[in-house]
Amino acid sequence: MIETATREIDLSPQYPKPLFLYALFYGGMTCIAGVLGAKQVALGPLAVEAGIFPFLLLVSISSSVAQLYGQKTATQMVRFGFVPLIGAMALTAVVLTLPTDEDMWEPAKEAFPIVLGQTWQLWLAGILAYGISMTLNVLIFSRLARFTLIPLTVRGAIASIISQVIDTVIFITVGFFGQRPLFDLIVGQALSKVVLSIVLVPFLISALVRFAKWMEQRG
Repeated sequence: MIETATREIDLSPQYPKPLFLYALFYGGMTCIAGVLGAKQVALGPLAVEAGIFPFLLLVSISSSVAQLYGQKTATQMVRFGFVPLIGAMALTAVVLTLPTDEDMWEPAKEAFPIVLGQTWQLWLAGILAYGISMTLNVLIFSRLARFTLIPLTVRGAIASIISQVIDTVIFITVGFFGQRPLFDLIVGQALSKVVLSIVLVPFLISALVRFAKWMEQRG
């Protein structure tokens, strides 16, 4: 904001409030996904790593942004997502090298490096899987928009299923190559992600798009 003799002129860039909110939320989800992935959860007969939940939110947010503000904007948000993702990894690596306070709670002292101390192979797998799968999700979702008979929620589910299967193949292949058998692990994780993409993603995209429109109407 600058002052002139007659009036104040606002030189700050103007962003849609929903886009600003979703971009902040998106960045947070890229960071927390790796932390939650340390826990395996049981959903009935399905066993999945908990990082799938923030990743499904990433898919839903990027698809919603593509629907509201276009493919180019959504793709830019995916690319900017590398900043908090890599930044969180780098900061985690630094913190793990720092000496531990001797008075730290003993269970936490032992658990912290186990939960956050991933190998370079897993970190590389996470970066590659994120970049390829999220870009692919936006691309597929936007291309399907050309077919006007396909509803928004169906487009979201299809894009999520394909991108999350690709995400699983990349992450497990790169992250666990040479350490354990890959096929069963890929099939199990991919099946879980397909089911959750069908059950959760259409609802999430619909809710995010409606909420954004509600925010814009309120100004």
